[in-house]
Amino acid sequence: MRYPKVAIRFSLPTVERKGETVSRDPRYDILFEPVQIGPVTTRNRFYQVPHCTGMGSNWPNAHAELRGQRAEGGWGVVCTEEVMIHPTTDELPGASMRLWDDDDIPVFAAAADKVHEHGGLFGVELVHGGLSRANKTSRTAPLAPSHQANKYATLPQARGMDLYDIDEFRRWHREAAIRAKKAGADIVYVYCAHNVALPMHFLLQRYNRRRDAYGGKLENRARLLRELLEDTKDAVGDSCAVALRFAVDERIGEAGLEWQNEGREVVEMLAELPDLWDVNVSGWENDSKTSRFAQEGFQEDAIAFVKSMTTKPVVGVGRYTSPDSMVRVIKSGIMDLIGAARPAIADSFLPKKIEEGRAEDIRECIGCNICVSGNNTCVPMRCTQNPVVGEEWRRGWHTDTIPPRASDDRVLIVGAGPAGLEAARALGQRGYDVTLAERTKELGGRLIMEAQLPGLAAWMRVRDWRLGQIQKMPNVKVFLDSFLDDKAVTSFGAPNVVFATGSSWRRDGVGNTNRDTIPGAGASHVHGPDDVMEGRVKNGPVVIFDDDHHTMGGLLAEKLAGDGLEVILVTPSAVVSEFTLLTLEQAFIQSRLIELGVDIRTQSNLVAIGGDHVCLACTYTGRESEVAAGSVVLVTSRLPNEQVYHRFAKRPDIMEAAGIKTVALIGDCLCPQTIASAVHDGHLYARELGTENLANSDVPYRRERMVMETQGEET
Repeated sequence: MRYPKVAIRFSLPTVERKGETVSRDPRYDILFEPVQIGPVTTRNRFYQVPHCTGMGSNWPNAHAELRGQRAEGGWGVVCTEEVMIHPTTDELPGASMRLWDDDDIPVFAAAADKVHEHGGLFGVELVHGGLSRANKTSRTAPLAPSHQANKYATLPQARGMDLYDIDEFRRWHREAAIRAKKAGADIVYVYCAHNVALPMHFLLQRYNRRRDAYGGKLENRARLLRELLEDTKDAVGDSCAVALRFAVDERIGEAGLEWQNEGREVVEMLAELPDLWDVNVSGWENDSKTSRFAQEGFQEDAIAFVKSMTTKPVVGVGRYTSPDSMVRVIKSGIMDLIGAARPAIADSFLPKKIEEGRAEDIRECIGCNICVSGNNTCVPMRCTQNPVVGEEWRRGWHTDTIPPRASDDRVLIVGAGPAGLEAARALGQRGYDVTLAERTKELGGRLIMEAQLPGLAAWMRVRDWRLGQIQKMPNVKVFLDSFLDDKAVTSFGAPNVVFATGSSWRRDGVGNTNRDTIPGAGASHVHGPDDVMEGRVKNGPVVIFDDDHHTMGGLLAEKLAGDGLEVILVTPSAVVSEFTLLTLEQAFIQSRLIELGVDIRTQSNLVAIGGDHVCLACTYTGRESEVAAGSVVLVTSRLPNEQVYHRFAKRPDIMEAAGIKTVALIGDCLCPQTIASAVHDGHLYARELGTENLANSDVPYRRERMVMETQGEET
């Protein structure tokens, strides 16, 4: 046993206060100035732009509580996600919102009331998806400017709209705007962005092949957009601001909309018509680019011109988490309001923390897009940094507060990776006396190595924010270089023990495709991901077998190719890093690997490893081929590090003698998953320790339940 060896003790920081209120840094005063937006005024410059939640009309209570906590956290404007206005734009089973008729109004009113309760303005983004929607439940034909294949290959063909259809679309949009106003909206959107909106399809020449007044020259292609703005202002503009969300650039060069050309011309053409310009780039994969491929403020080159062309306020996004960056973009004339989607997900109380002089407490977005993956799988979103997201209503969690401890019992946490750190932080916030023991000389677990892979430096924020919070807690003690075996745990004397000891990559090749050991996997030139991250793979050509399908295989290929080695990436999937289709970065990953010269072998299984080669088999035909290999890296699956737990956790006699009341596994040592899952595990443990709640039942949280309509007897 080596416990304890190195102890980290922290002193509390000095915080300037005025009475009970922490003073705000005067450099940030500009962020809290009110801004007039048409007939309404926002209390500050913090603007939560429309973004998906995976909740929408499918989980209305969850959606309302999430938006309400945003307003409570200081966001001056809080907007919905996409709001479908008619059955011809049906995104189900996706969890967007719907305003098809008056029966949908109460869902919006619930969210609006929550936002208004905390002094925020409520924005509603009205959308018709045009040729981007399949209308799977409504079974209506998708609409488009012209007859054509739908935008996505799996969707039915879209029907070209005639003039009657256009008039009907305008009517649907106008009526939806009126419903939004009735529900309490303060800002109503016209949506022309992300290449998933019907007005944008009319605007783009590749979709619009019309020869009438809605096609041909730009003025005609922008006619529908102008009419929608005019219709919406006429319908609700007396009391609601009308915002235009517009993608000024598609990031595909001359083949699409460019801010230097038609993007600029549209802004000039409509400059004073909307009450607010919400500007970004298209498509969604460009607008929500991950930190692996873009830095903070990455849209500024495309959107900076807009403010010089209009007297109306401008809001934009760029994954801003630094208040200094926010002040810069306002003072430099790029925007009037700081737009945020992902930073608001990572920290609902970001504005309030700046206002209260707690900027160092901001839980900064890491730009991993795990939030997007939730929406893309039609479930309430989750966040790597913020485990509360998605749990505000169903578990009753609050982003910034947590119930006090239920007892004076101490807690021992073994392992200081993402799960262990979050458990220690949240338990410390509750007031528990916590000891966090880490066997290595550095905190962070898997983050330590993974954050060093290409483009993932921001991921270290997961560790650094939690460490920063723990530093302020005298009731949390951290010990490094402290290996705890079962004897050390039982002799420690803590009534509550939780293991957060992570997982280890398998080296036998067992994974999704191969359920048995790959022949030859035990050879000396066969490695795991840790060997690559620690610089031990130096002989090429290197064959990476990715049967994990998340980020690791592509990251290791990029690293090794960057080190100058010949790399062959083999995967049974049809694409590299298949999971990242859900995080909007798969195309960027595969493009980068191609540019680096990585030899990509998709739809191929690794079936045997020889001394200087590997044997591959086609996943369809089984036809085999050989590839030369100086080194082989297996990225297949992981095993939980649960050994110490099992040596005593199921022995009540040992636990009773040691005074241990509870013992638990959290994070990857419970089940190897994403970092977001590990953080959530740690938080869940900390929230529920010593409490009696729904977790003690078979259904551990509240569910949204459908109301069955009953028809009375005819009289």
